[in-house]
Amino acid sequence: MKNKIVKIIVDNIKTLIGALLIAILIRSLIVQPFYIPSSSMEPNLLVGDRIFVSKFSYGYSKHSFPFSPNFSNKRFLSKEPTQGDLVVFKTPSDNRTDYIKRLIGLPGDEIQFINGELFINKIKIVRKKIDNIGQIRCGNFLLETNTYIETLPNGIEHSVTYNKKGSLQNTKIFKVPNNHYFLMGDNRDCSKDSRFLEEVGYVKKLNLVGKAKIIFFSNDTKKSSMLKFWNIHKSFRINRTFQKLK
Repeated sequence: MKNKIVKIIVDNIKTLIGALLIAILIRSLIVQPFYIPSSSMEPNLLVGDRIFVSKFSYGYSKHSFPFSPNFSNKRFLSKEPTQGDLVVFKTPSDNRTDYIKRLIGLPGDEIQFINGELFINKIKIVRKKIDNIGQIRCGNFLLETNTYIETLPNGIEHSVTYNKKGSLQNTKIFKVPNNHYFLMGDNRDCSKDSRFLEEVGYVKKLNLVGKAKIIFFSNDTKKSSMLKFWNIHKSFRINRTFQKLK
């Protein structure tokens, strides 16, 4: 009887370990869920969105795995990201924290803001103003914004918002180093990104984690938290479920 109980326990442990290993492999090599905690990517990503990120889009590095084990400083099966991609990456300041921003500058590009307009390689980026969608969050504050459709040099279009009062009207020229990228939030006046060199700065190719693909669930945390599951019908954003990201 005792041997039978031990065998059952051992078998259960083996099953749990096997399931854990499979989950780690899927999370590391195929797809990983992420939660959007801030408003830096509004209006395209909202606080409370839960997204799936493709782990194979840019190849693999130590940052593809949980806790970023320091086994190599190379990328494997590396693929180049595309300007305009929504990229999850490890912040250069600590190589631990996950951020999501939009890829704006490729290696060698020059990025600058002049009078609130974005310039890439001295060419002003075309943007078309659309109907204002109202107020946009910035932490605990609400900002009156102007919303635009921005067209990058490769033809990729996406929406961006700017504070009507403006906060980053003019910048120096940012020259993107080799094997690095320049990423910014779509909520342009409420995003800590590559413009802040000491806090984020240029992002190494090694630090790329994956490409955001789809929203699989969204919950407005201002109306109800996931812990209050009995109120989830009040906060569940059903219109964002399985929304493809671009």
